[in-house]
Amino acid sequence: MDVTLPKSGETFPKLSDYNYDLPREFIAQQPLKNRADARLLVLHRHTGRIEHRKFYEITDYLFPGDLLVLNNTRVIPARVLGNKMSGASVELLFIEDLGENRWKVLAKSNAKLRTMEEIGIGNRTISAKLLERLEDGTWCIEFKQQYNIKDLLNQIGEVPLPPYIKRRKGKDTLSSLDKERYQTVFAQREGAIAAPTAGLHFTRDTLEKIEKHGVKIAFVTLHVGMGTFLPVKTEDIRAHRMHKEYYECSENVFQKIQMAKKQNNRVFAIGTTSCRALETIASHGVKPQLSGQTNLFIYPPYHFKYVDALLTNFHLPKTTLLLLVSAFAGRDIIMHAYEKAKKQGYRFFSYGDCMMIL
Repeated sequence: MDVTLPKSGETFPKLSDYNYDLPREFIAQQPLKNRADARLLVLHRHTGRIEHRKFYEITDYLFPGDLLVLNNTRVIPARVLGNKMSGASVELLFIEDLGENRWKVLAKSNAKLRTMEEIGIGNRTISAKLLERLEDGTWCIEFKQQYNIKDLLNQIGEVPLPPYIKRRKGKDTLSSLDKERYQTVFAQREGAIAAPTAGLHFTRDTLEKIEKHGVKIAFVTLHVGMGTFLPVKTEDIRAHRMHKEYYECSENVFQKIQMAKKQNNRVFAIGTTSCRALETIASHGVKPQLSGQTNLFIYPPYHFKYVDALLTNFHLPKTTLLLLVSAFAGRDIIMHAYEKAKKQGYRFFSYGDCMMIL
């Protein structure tokens, strides 16, 4: 993907404009007892008006004929602990199957990692070799024997929680809760290394209530990967390159989207990942590509083609997620809403509260 850098004297979208201060106590460390009890900040983007509600009141803002599009990706237990032959600990985050017994992983250790070094996992019963360090900072590892890695991860892997959610190794009773709660109730398609967090607020009862309200529900898949959570490091945000993530939309769901647009019904994207999947499909015009890899980076200004409303959590500063919601509602309106949320004591990030942008 080509990157357009600014000409001399030309203004450009600056990353520093999407920064804000957030004291640590606002970062939710565990889920609420009941998913649907999350607070819901309703933001009317054309006027800036804000309402404070509960998530279980979501149907008050839905009309019969609206189409809710949710991401049915399923988080895999992609975090594995291992050791170097020297005994130093290594943490691996499995990202992508590269074929031929090789995987792309994020690796970190309390000792320097070296090419061709062996890593033992599963009490050293399984051995893998660090083949090479890739340009994006990840590693390509190769297993000495043929394994079904997804089965292996289900046996010994852990839920890959974001680094801002703190757990004590081997002692935290919340870890078993995370296996259930860092997963949507409608998760089906294995492949994500992070949850589509806007979907975490839904219960089966909420979904049933929404359908009885006359609202249509559809599912797309976007396997949340590095493209979603890696930080933006360039002050000119146009120079940031998104990593590709797999998406998929069935022909049936595509027809529902087309019908909703034709009938002037609203398409609600549940989460930024659903939004990116929808806008990726829309970007192909009359010849939609309903599955493949997307590295769509949405930042201001952007014209949304399919998405009319967005449900989303509160996002970290200087991230592609914050840029996306700013493109949808406007930077100043989003920043004002975030300040209001802080004053009202909203819980931020993955296990936090949510915002509906209308």
